[in-house]
Parts: sequence; structure tokens; C-alpha cells
Amino acid sequence: MVSENKRLVEEVSGWLRVFDDGSVDRRWTGPPEVQFMVEPVAPHDEFVDGVSTKDVVAGKSSGLRIRLYLPKRKPEDDDTKLPIILHFHGGGFCMSQADWYMYYHIYTKLSRSTNAIVASLYQRLAPEHRLPAAIDDGYSALLWLRSLARGEQNEPLLSHADFNRVFLIGDSTGGNIVHHLAAQAGTADLSPLRIAGGILIHPGFVRAERSKSELEQPQSPFLTLDMVDKFLDLALPVGSTKNHPITCPMGPEAAPLDNLKLPPFLLCVASKDLMVDTEMEYFEAMKKADKDVELLINEGVSHSFYLNKIAVDTDPDTAAETERLIAGIKQFIKNTTIEGL
Repeated sequence: MVSENKRLVEEVSGWLRVFDDGSVDRRWTGPPEVQFMVEPVAPHDEFVDGVSTKDVVAGKSSGLRIRLYLPKRKPEDDDTKLPIILHFHGGGFCMSQADWYMYYHIYTKLSRSTNAIVASLYQRLAPEHRLPAAIDDGYSALLWLRSLARGEQNEPLLSHADFNRVFLIGDSTGGNIVHHLAAQAGTADLSPLRIAGGILIHPGFVRAERSKSELEQPQSPFLTLDMVDKFLDLALPVGSTKNHPITCPMGPEAAPLDNLKLPPFLLCVASKDLMVDTEMEYFEAMKKADKDVELLINEGVSHSFYLNKIAVDTDPDTAAETERLIAGIKQFIKNTTIEGL
């Protein structure tokens, strides 16, 4: 129950309500038939469809939690080291949790398909924690992995991890985190940990001025212009516009891309995404800056289509494009691993 003493000051339909006392209500109020996708999935030690999950704390001081997905190992794989895929969820920096079913159903599949350990962050959320809090959390996770790689800390579940093959992956605004975290890591000594690549899926790259695709593409339950505007207004530093470097890394307020030390990137876009034009602008800017970036386009689908379990199960085209996306990520990891040897 919401207290009568509170006054609603902002609402993002279905997802979020902010009150004048600073409290935030993130209970789902949208269509009840899709509520299961935002329900938490409890971790399980047993292997379900070849994957077990567990929540761990990455350092007692920060209290940062991470959901681990571990693929079942075969007896002949006992000496095989598995790559780590460090995941940052979307939600406009304002909502979502690492244990939501929408992420569970796709990242168990990715862990199984790539035979990799997936580590998904429980990121701090805005407006209680405005940016760069989520990026700071990502860097804390990297420092935790580095401490494990150096033997300074111990996490038995990662005893078979290959810290020389760490891939960053992010959905929607999680893709923004991938770009900025990779750039930050490029200036740091993370050895013996190595970021082998970054995977940006439908990143939330926008400009203050509407793009053509924002004005012309159909809006979806996962992304509307109202959501973009309100979430970013709540998440960006006070006084910032969408030209901020976190949301517009190819814009004039951002550091020149030429100066950044970045690993190979895979940029995944959906042809009907509201943000496809600015995502492609980012791609062209990266190519112009002579960065190693590969493009994967899913045709006929919209923003975060693969997270929509109902569509994946009922629409053959969505299911097929989801398989293409998973296959493309798997191939990128494989190719990047071979090139890094």
C-alpha cells in the first residue's frame, strides 16, 4: 500500500513510480499475463537443462551481488577452463534485476550454448543511485574477478574460470555499460585478467534530438519513447541531456573514440528498434575510429525481442532470430578466443 502522505512525482507506465519522499515503487502494474517475466528465479544448485545458478557476494565491503550461471561439465572437461561472460542487464538504469525470469531464460541458454560461465550483476538502480553508479558497480565486479585471478580471494564456483577470456555483455542500457567499462578498463592494470571482447545488444545510444527511427519505428512493450525519456531523466547526472557521454558515446561531449583502447566488439541491433539509427551511427563512428567492431543485425524484430519469452515461444520468426543472435554471440566468442591465442 502506498501511503496517502506520499505524492507521485513521476511514473513510467507499468514499471516504475517515484514519490516526493524519494521512495520508488517498482511493482509491476502492467498486463498480468507478462508478470512472470519480471518475477525472480531462485538460484538452484542442481543442474536444470544443463545449468546451475547461485548468487555470490563480490567483496564484503561493497556488498555487490552477482548471479552465476554454471554449465554442467563433462568428465572429459575436468581440465578445461571456461570463459566468463560478465552481464549487465537493461532497464534504463532504473529497473530490472539479475534474477528476473526474462534474463534467466536467455542467459541459461547462452551459458549452455557457449559453454561459458555467465556472471550477471545486481546493479544499483536510479533514481536512488544515479549514473555513474551502475558503471562503478561493473568496475567493482572486474576488480573482484581480478582479485580471484591473482589468488587474493577465492570463489570455488569459479575454480574452472579462464580469467584470460572475460567477455562483457549488456542488454539495452547494459550495452552502454559495456562500452564505458571497456574504455575504463583500457586504462587500468587488470592483469592477469584480460577483457577479450565486448557484446553490446541493442545499446541505449541516443541523442538529445530525436532520430528518424525514434520517430518512425513502432513502439513496443519493452521500449517506448516515454520510457526512454523518463528513465534517462531519472538516471543521468542532474542537469544532463541525452547527449551525455554515457548515452551518446559517439557525440561531441564524449571522449574521441580514436583515443580509447577497446577490445573487439560485437554490436547487435534489431531492424525495428527505436534506437537503430543511433546504434548504427555509433557503429559507423567506431569504424571511422578504426575500432574492431562487428555488426549483427536481426531483421523484422524490435528492441530486446529475445527477452520476451512469450514471443520466443509463440512466434517462429522471433524464435529463429533469437537462435541467430545466440549463434552469432557464440561465434564471436569462438573467433575472438582463437585470435587471442
